Amino acid sequence: METAKKNLKKLADAGVKYGFGTDTGPPGRFPGYAEHWELELMVDAGLTPMQVLTAATRSGAEFLGAKDLGTLEVSKWADLIVLNANPLTNIKNSRSIHAVYIAGNPVK
Repeated sequence: METAKKNLKKLADAGVKYGFGTDTGPPGRFPGYAEHWELELMVDAGLTPMQVLTAATRSGAEFLGAKDLGTLEVSKWADLIVLNANPLTNIKNSRSIHAVYIAGNPVK
């Protein structure tokens, strides 16, 4: 794990594009939990919370060529979360989910 974190930091510092994404993952992976943990590991690797959140949003959409995803802009698809605390001050605040919106509609 430490080698992976060092390599991520080196690649980011060198200007290599990177993103964040999910797949089915290994057995024992808990959807929703694993993603927050990975965000925390990326910060532990030396990336800023802003770099990590950008990798999880805009960069992923760019890699997929999904021009209607990744940022909050007029005419883009609006899947988003509202947090109770600022993840830029502490990435663990990404776990403090207040509300979820899919296609601009609140999930209850």
